[in-house]
Amino acid sequence: MTWEITIVLAIVAGVLGLLAFTRIAADAVLLAAVTALMVVPYPAAEGWRCGVLGTNDAISGFSNSGMLTVGFMFIVVAGLRETGAVDWISHTLLGRPKSERGAILRVVLPVWGMSVFLNNTPVVAMMIGAIQDWCKKLRVSPSKLMIPLSYAAILGGTCSLIGTSTNLVVAGLVVSQTDLPPLKMFDITWVGLPVAAVGVCFLVVVGPILLPSRIAAKAPLADPMEYTLELIVPEGSSLAGKTVEQAGMRNLPGCFLAEIERAEEVVPAVGPEQVLRAGDRLLFVGVVESIKELANTRGLALATNQVFKLDSPRYRRRLFETVIAPSGELDGKTIKESRFRNRHNGAVIAVARNGQRVHGRLGDIKLQAGDLLLVEADPGFAERAEGSRDFLLVRRLEDSTPRRHSRAPLAIGILVGMVLMVSLGVLPMMESALVASGIMILTRCCTITEARQSVDLSVLVVIASALALGIALESSGAANLIADGVIGLVGTHPWMVLLGVYAVTAFTTEIITNNAAVAIAFPIAQAAAQSLGVDLMPFVIAIMMGGSASFATPLGYQCNMMVYGPGGYTFADFLKIGIPMNVLVGIITVAITPFVFPFNP
Repeated sequence: MTWEITIVLAIVAGVLGLLAFTRIAADAVLLAAVTALMVVPYPAAEGWRCGVLGTNDAISGFSNSGMLTVGFMFIVVAGLRETGAVDWISHTLLGRPKSERGAILRVVLPVWGMSVFLNNTPVVAMMIGAIQDWCKKLRVSPSKLMIPLSYAAILGGTCSLIGTSTNLVVAGLVVSQTDLPPLKMFDITWVGLPVAAVGVCFLVVVGPILLPSRIAAKAPLADPMEYTLELIVPEGSSLAGKTVEQAGMRNLPGCFLAEIERAEEVVPAVGPEQVLRAGDRLLFVGVVESIKELANTRGLALATNQVFKLDSPRYRRRLFETVIAPSGELDGKTIKESRFRNRHNGAVIAVARNGQRVHGRLGDIKLQAGDLLLVEADPGFAERAEGSRDFLLVRRLEDSTPRRHSRAPLAIGILVGMVLMVSLGVLPMMESALVASGIMILTRCCTITEARQSVDLSVLVVIASALALGIALESSGAANLIADGVIGLVGTHPWMVLLGVYAVTAFTTEIITNNAAVAIAFPIAQAAAQSLGVDLMPFVIAIMMGGSASFATPLGYQCNMMVYGPGGYTFADFLKIGIPMNVLVGIITVAITPFVFPFNP
């Protein structure tokens, strides 16, 4: 074993250990590993050398097409999120199942479908809140649905090239390090779809038995104050003609529909069968998080027209909480009398007072010192309010940009167009994602600022650094050494070697990040295929599937970690259902792959 191999294997072992047993961020660990590969000295024939990895190889990951595609996909997803397209899809498809198995199926199918075409991490992030609210309405434990949510996203990611960053990383490696033709959009679907079908059946049939029934710890509310919010059902609204229950306004978490004002009639104690009409004014009472979501509900509009008279377009505004100061110009005046919009270029959309419900139309409420206002305004409102004697304090609410619902069909159309361009071979994956992300910004499905904020740099650093680690494994000869070890353990039959490569990838994925796992496994697979004299393509598919097969622990896949807290899970919960899932997915993958992609085409 040479010094180069020893250094690379020691650094890889250190990476695995730090990621598995410490809380150090993955991007920091991998970047440190690449640095060590560049600077650690070792003895050579011509004397001491500095670094196993050259500068060009170390930074080559940052120009990898797979890594860049992941970055552009973040922007595409931002456009879908900011237009409310994903929220609309999720709320439309969840419905009201009659059993636990029905609830799991309602979660798994739409999440799987979205994850085929969207990076699964943002899909899970957007669905967690919706499913938490849904669980409260159905009186179902979140622990019965959160693991299926994560697993469905993982299974969806295995059904297309763009379903997960793992596939894009492998596709980038195929282009940069092999003579194989570029992977097409649905090459992996021939294996991923059967795996997903069996995985979904497993979750629906066995999930209720293996999943715990546990209530997640409730996060304390930032403010127990209850706001009064007034919304209107505008002409042409999709909610007009629906009952309160059909419109999803029953059993709202942290909020309730107090009354409906219709012409001169007031409907108190609103029942579930009450039919909504265009022009109805709906009075809601609830905590700030619920009020914030209601203000973005498709089919409803803020009852006050002052919001639409503000100088800045609505998609550039934010929500702020602010407290009325005693003896200020607002104290003792109604919102109309105070001319709030003219004074502060902001609109009051809700009012809270000492935990009590505030009666009356929003514009007619007489403000008092200490009242808490929810204000929609441009980002500069905070600075203006802090310099005003009208307010005691001001606080910006995170993730409070109004959704641009009218552009949701456009955002979905852009996504479909991107998929068609790749599927029909009009443009390669990276170029298609770049065009789609640019159109999202040009059509204002998301702003430039939102696009920048949506790109997770830590994920991109992990991918680029892991690719450099893979290059070090290959160039040093460590990959060949590991491949020989796998072949020596499982024999020289291609199917057994394929099983070995899959097992190495899947095991590595469970303890480190999936992108790092496939980058490490790829050169091992190359060496194994070359040693056996067979085609590399079956091993490429096995690596893509194994890289996503992180079911048994919450460590290897960000989706699992995201549902860990909301589901109230323990590590053992993942082992209980994840190990059978891993075995099932592995068997199907290894059994099907050689028939679709033969060893000797």
